[in-house]
Amino acid sequence: MRLCYNEAMRRSWSIYLFSGFIALLGCATSEHQTGGLPSGTPQITYTQVKSTPESYMGQSVTFGGKVLGARRLKEGTRIEILQLPLMSSLQPTMDLSRSEGRFVALQKSFLDPATIPPGTFLTVTGEMAGTIVLPLDETEYTYPLIHITNLRVWTENDEEAPRIRRPIGPGPYWGPYWSPYWSPWPYYW
Repeated sequence: MRLCYNEAMRRSWSIYLFSGFIALLGCATSEHQTGGLPSGTPQITYTQVKSTPESYMGQSVTFGGKVLGARRLKEGTRIEILQLPLMSSLQPTMDLSRSEGRFVALQKSFLDPATIPPGTFLTVTGEMAGTIVLPLDETEYTYPLIHITNLRVWTENDEEAPRIRRPIGPGPYWGPYWSPYWSPWPYYW
């Protein structure tokens, strides 16, 4: 059975519209998939925890920042993190001047420190476990301590807007509907 050109165009448009709908649906739910807090849960700020960490013992917090170092210990992997404010997507801002201090996150199960080298941006959700005092240069620094329940590592690709993948090659976008993704090779990517 042979389809006329108009029927083929209508079918291809419906496929693209359906793909766009699925992509939008994925964008709308991405914050929840990255370990976002349930709606209505009050967010405890880093400033609150830093001023009185003992009053938040056992409570769930979500902080983000830049890894300063990670070390494997008997009790787990200890990650020292420069705190950075979180955006609505729970990704930490890249502006280091907005930091309000440092905190330590402890992953009790095995986590290879090589997978989170210094400079890695991450978001940590966990339970407040008090403080830990560690040397910082020639002084002692009191770090808020979090036992990790969820860890999200952010990559450079996470900063880019999502792109919808579509077939490449001659097709319904031929002619006045030229696409920057056009290629003479008829394959999918």
